[in-house]
Amino acid sequence: MTPDTAAVSAPVVNDAEVMASVDDDGDGERLVIADITCDSAWISMPVANTASIPDWR
Repeated sequence: MTPDTAAVSAPVVNDAEVMASVDDDGDGERLVIADITCDSAWISMPVANTASIPDWR
């Protein structure tokens, strides 16, 4: 039998700082999630399309 010699990689250290907010863009409220440590790293969607915290249980 051959020993398992698969290499184990070190965990990735990420210094990201992610924040979320609800903004009104004039057409309705949108949830915005952004990594403030990286330019252009954000997404947004209408609040109506988001899940509430109790829905995650």
